[in-house]
Amino acid sequence: MVVKIFNTLTRKREVFEPNTPGKVGMYVCGPTVYNYIHIGNARTFLSFDVMRRYLEWKGFEVEFVQNITDVDDKIINRANEEGVSPEEVSEKYTDAFQSQMERLGVKPPSVAPKATETIDEMIELIKDLERNGLAYKTPDGVYFSVRKFKEYGKLSRRDLEDMRAGERVDIDPNKEDPMDFALWKLAKPGEPKWPSPWGEGRPGWHIECSAMSLKFLGMSFDIHGGAQDLIFPHHENEVAQSEGATGRKPFVKYWAHGGLLNIDKEKMSKSLGNFTLLQAALKEWSANEIRMFMLGTHYRNPLDFTEKGLFEAKAKVERIETFIANLDFAISSESQRSAAISSEVNSINDRIKKRFIVAMDDDFNSAAALGVVFEHIREVNTLIIGGDEVPENDSLEATKEFLIDLLNNALGLSFMGPGEDAKFAPDDKEIKELLELREQARKEKDWNKADELRQKITDLGFELEDTPQGPRVKKIKS
Repeated sequence: MVVKIFNTLTRKREVFEPNTPGKVGMYVCGPTVYNYIHIGNARTFLSFDVMRRYLEWKGFEVEFVQNITDVDDKIINRANEEGVSPEEVSEKYTDAFQSQMERLGVKPPSVAPKATETIDEMIELIKDLERNGLAYKTPDGVYFSVRKFKEYGKLSRRDLEDMRAGERVDIDPNKEDPMDFALWKLAKPGEPKWPSPWGEGRPGWHIECSAMSLKFLGMSFDIHGGAQDLIFPHHENEVAQSEGATGRKPFVKYWAHGGLLNIDKEKMSKSLGNFTLLQAALKEWSANEIRMFMLGTHYRNPLDFTEKGLFEAKAKVERIETFIANLDFAISSESQRSAAISSEVNSINDRIKKRFIVAMDDDFNSAAALGVVFEHIREVNTLIIGGDEVPENDSLEATKEFLIDLLNNALGLSFMGPGEDAKFAPDDKEIKELLELREQARKEKDWNKADELRQKITDLGFELEDTPQGPRVKKIKS
């Protein structure tokens, strides 16, 4: 079975064949650190975290690079608003971003370069563009001449005549064409600046990602990811700069773009004011619930951010927790073991793993993969609940380990693994004594005493369920 990925450049699903067998170079555009990220930003980072995790789960060695844009007009404006330096702004929101990604369960990048740490590489790239006749100087900076790059528009499939200047590109009467974009901006009073052959200034936004990706991954690396709203102008400009400077192509082998998170079917954004910050969402919902909500839709499709959807995700998380607890209880029960049931469970595990891989191999379809997981839960549950016999412990433990592997390692969810505290059958001494007393009362048919003991267990924060395998207690969620 091979992985297939939808390539934005070709608009086709293609067999994923990295340049170096077994190794993947992957670059994902990181945040501009002028504010806390919203839940829409988080969806992009989560989507590519899952892509990376699954490739690693399949055995690939992934070099994952994600930049930090720590010099930009928005950072300067925020610094002016708060009366602090741009460096203080970028440091504050970089720390916040990294902390929130950790809480969401997003793996840290292999390399997390900052724009301010790669200024020299940006200057060299601009020099190459200048030598190749694709860049020119004006009184306020250096610009890329889009009309001189004959393939401009091939990623976004836009005709140059129909295009409009992209965001972050100021219309300048000194430009040769309104679509030309800034490579280097000459410094204004009070702005961050670095020396360059064209005068003190700072880089344009687009050149930053070209320089950082080329520095750490080289030309024609495997995957470049980002949200769909970056296809134009940002990624289009990256292609033009990188291929224009090096004279080589393709800049990237596979372009992958994630769908946007919407509010009332409108893109979530800070400029529209219709956003929810990730830090606020994490106060109300667990990381597992947010991830489950987002994984329930294919990463390239739009997703509506709704409370209903989050409650549905919460129910799915609880269903998985309950199933893992069912496995733990079956392992600890004194029920008779059945080799035949064990064989059936092992067969289910093998079949589900194959179907999970088929789903994820098809352009990282996490929604389909989760559907397979819940099918697994449904099938195995029927074999471990309600009967007089249960599978052998080796089979039960292998099933738990198998499920945890799919959920935690391939999808980045976080459920308790082998050896951790179970949700059922707690070790609390007082609960155990009450259970023993209740079982004795039931044997003596002293139903009133049994009911009193049940109530004591409830008062201690546990639910009690009588099953063919014996009594089972469940911690009541606060």
